[in-house]
Amino acid sequence: MNAITGTTDNRGGADREISSEDVFEILSNRRRRFVIHALKHADEPPDVSELSRYVAAWELDVDADEVPYEYRHNVHSTLKRTHLPKLSETDIVTVDEDDTVRPAPGLERIEVYVEVLRGREIPWNSYYILLSALSVALLFAVAVEAPGFAGFTPLAAGAFTATAFGISAAAHHAIGRRTRLGTTERPPAARRKR
Repeated sequence: MNAITGTTDNRGGADREISSEDVFEILSNRRRRFVIHALKHADEPPDVSELSRYVAAWELDVDADEVPYEYRHNVHSTLKRTHLPKLSETDIVTVDEDDTVRPAPGLERIEVYVEVLRGREIPWNSYYILLSALSVALLFAVAVEAPGFAGFTPLAAGAFTATAFGISAAAHHAIGRRTRLGTTERPPAARRKR
């Protein structure tokens, strides 16, 4: 049964694979990302009203108690009419008859990582390319005994390179945990600028 419309899902329900296109379409909307974050972070499945309070608060960057009724009502309507049916048809959530929103098997199969860049930050893939280029340049300079690098051994250059990549990977892992949906109190796109 499709939890939103009450109809049978002839595409296989829980066995249906979520395509890359479906994932990109789901994540293209901030409200759907907020719903996913709330469900991954919640101890108990919320109902649509509670979910709309959190989503509205994150959108307005205020506490959940400070959300105006009209705004929360608007979010509630669009969640119920548009976003939850989309998430339901792609097997990300189910909505019970009492309006409780529960994670569906599809939510467990996707790990959502959102890389949030601020100001002049560079993405991690560019960082690793730059670090690799610098490591190759260092190893080359040590190998040809370039001025200023003659005192370094290839082992020291290799140890420096391995250490730089190890520290970078640890930092990437720590930062990555904070930018995954559902691992922090607020979603990455809703965090207050400090």
